[in-house]
Amino acid sequence: MENMIHVNIIDREGVSHKLEAPTDMNMNIMEVCKSYELPVEGICGGMALCASCQCYLESDIHLPEQSDAELAMLDEAFHVRENSRLGCQIRITKDIDGIVLRLAPK
Repeated sequence: MENMIHVNIIDREGVSHKLEAPTDMNMNIMEVCKSYELPVEGICGGMALCASCQCYLESDIHLPEQSDAELAMLDEAFHVRENSRLGCQIRITKDIDGIVLRLAPK
């Protein structure tokens, strides 16, 4: 479908999930994971205030620069790596088709 992309999520057990995500609904990675019932909490509702949707970028997809709010939250989070991002801050757009993300430990 024209308004769909593929997102590859590796869960905390190392299992890869190939998900379809709509580009025309203003969703983010956290919301897509939750819609597929993957273990992403998203306690703050996508406001970059809790880091419960932290994931690691494992593909060469270029993402927009991190906002100050995302960087500040990652400064306080556990298990942070150089490739850490907050799923709630990654918008579903055609630019990220094929992205590979690994869920961070709880």
